[in-house]
Amino acid sequence: MHVPYDSFDPLYKHPFGAAPAGSEVRFCIFLSTFSLPQACFLLLYHADRFDSPERYPLSLLESTLSENRFGCTLRLPASPELYFYRFEVVAPDGSVRQIRRIDASRGEFSETGELWQLTVYDPGFTTPMLPGHGIVYQIFPDRFCRSGKEKQNVPSDRKMHASWEEMPDYLPNHEGKITNSDYFGGDLEGIRSRLGYLKSLGVSLIYLNPIFEAHSNHRYNVADYFHVDPLLGTDADFRRLCKEAQMVGIGIVLDGVFSHTGSDSIYFNREGRYGEGGAFRDIHSPYWEWYKFMDYPHQYHSWWGFDTLPEINEENLSFLEFICGERGVIRHWMRMGAAGFRLDVADELPDAILDRLRKTVKEENPDGILIGEVWEDASNKIAYSQRRRYLLGAQLDSVMNYPFMNAVLRYVRYGDSAALCYGVLGILENYPLPAVRMLFNSLSTHDTVRAITMLAGEEYTGGDRQWQFDRHFLPPDQYEWGRKLLLLAYTLLYFLPGIPCLYYGDEAGLSGWRDPFNRTPYPWGHEDEELLECFRLLGRLHLGNPFVQDAPFIPVVATEDLFLYTRQGEGQSLSVAVNRGDIPYNLQAVLPKGKITPIAGRFEYDTLYPLSAIVIEQPGER
Repeated sequence: MHVPYDSFDPLYKHPFGAAPAGSEVRFCIFLSTFSLPQACFLLLYHADRFDSPERYPLSLLESTLSENRFGCTLRLPASPELYFYRFEVVAPDGSVRQIRRIDASRGEFSETGELWQLTVYDPGFTTPMLPGHGIVYQIFPDRFCRSGKEKQNVPSDRKMHASWEEMPDYLPNHEGKITNSDYFGGDLEGIRSRLGYLKSLGVSLIYLNPIFEAHSNHRYNVADYFHVDPLLGTDADFRRLCKEAQMVGIGIVLDGVFSHTGSDSIYFNREGRYGEGGAFRDIHSPYWEWYKFMDYPHQYHSWWGFDTLPEINEENLSFLEFICGERGVIRHWMRMGAAGFRLDVADELPDAILDRLRKTVKEENPDGILIGEVWEDASNKIAYSQRRRYLLGAQLDSVMNYPFMNAVLRYVRYGDSAALCYGVLGILENYPLPAVRMLFNSLSTHDTVRAITMLAGEEYTGGDRQWQFDRHFLPPDQYEWGRKLLLLAYTLLYFLPGIPCLYYGDEAGLSGWRDPFNRTPYPWGHEDEELLECFRLLGRLHLGNPFVQDAPFIPVVATEDLFLYTRQGEGQSLSVAVNRGDIPYNLQAVLPKGKITPIAGRFEYDTLYPLSAIVIEQPGER
């Protein structure tokens, strides 16, 4: 017998997931024939207005020996908005029962429980397509590749490592401070010299961590929004990188840091590097009104309490014009060749700047990209007591997809198939399809533990930097185990809805805990070549099956050790099977026919061996 309702199943709700404003959605519930209700209703709640739902009656649609099907077709409102819903059943004696969610999708009769979500988005919401349908490659600029080109105007207070193979500085200085002032000299020319390498991985887009002038190796403390940091090269180097990347089908996305600047910047200038101007030193500075001083000049709001990162009032009209105006930061870099921006801490940016940023990016280039850093489900996030509307069509194209990262890593390390299955379907249910197409799906980033370390390293329980340093390099047996798990995880990730994102060096075998150990230099000349070839193979398979960008995700087998899913397109399909366990599985009963490509481990005679992954392509008629 069916459960009363399951939002993942088209028998109960069609179409699946988010829906455009003004479209129709069909809802159905299944009730036992042992009691015919007096009435049934769909209760629809506007987000955060849970005291006055709109009530829609459900009609009897079908009756069988075991159950009755009740339903309605709802014409959605014309304006984008977030809704929640449940069902109400009135018994013949007048008593009322509620159908509420009991897990990620199914519901039961209950007085308590969660509501289902219905995301209604702008029907005009569109997102760009990546050239060649390839992957995204994230680069931490100081650590990817150095050209050796001589630099001009580099500040004298920067420490350069003598060797590319050294570890980043990780201990506090003599004052007990972490300064991030050590550099390896990676630069834009170095990136340009490796475009052929990136193309061999199937890269269509490079996402660069900040390149604006700044006085730390991470460059999230912006000093000058309008110039490349001198250690990375020149503005001309950036134009050349964009031009040559575009010639081989690769776009460049920049990291936009607009919630704060550096204290050591043209705009704030606490350290006095930029003369006597700046908000800290001159109350008449044109930048003074950008900042949130409590007791001028020494007390001011700063990002997460770091006094080197003074917060900006992003709704300030002068700042909005500075970022989004005709001569503003966004247009400046896009006119130099940037394909768009990834927004640092997008959930800390108010609607005023997000609305303006989208408008500016799309005016400059209708195919411009705007991705937000949001760690949770971005469709229903509440930040600073305000319900956000990132993905309804007027702000972000999409987000960095940390929920998928967590789901895949949790499955491959611990066998939590429910986390993977429902983690993926839950996001797909809540996100508009245009946003799904542009999801940045990563397993490692500059802010997280490297995937291979997360999968094969010790359990991380908050070890300090010395603990992380002592365990940075995985022992040979642990590394061998980790590389196998890494390939299982990336095989799962590469064909999920959205765009696979590869953090520089994962493909070469880089390990590492948190900052700065996840930001070590790329090991040129010491790559794990076997691992690297597997990533090239994954890239070719992804490029060769562009239909997966819009194909539904269908879980077929989801157990502790075996996960198999299919992406079903018109007349063609692609399936992924992963065995994370220690016994072989015969897949004859569930394996679709098609071309089988082993990615890791062994597959023969319909048997998927332990720690193995395969991709099955079933091409349509051509």
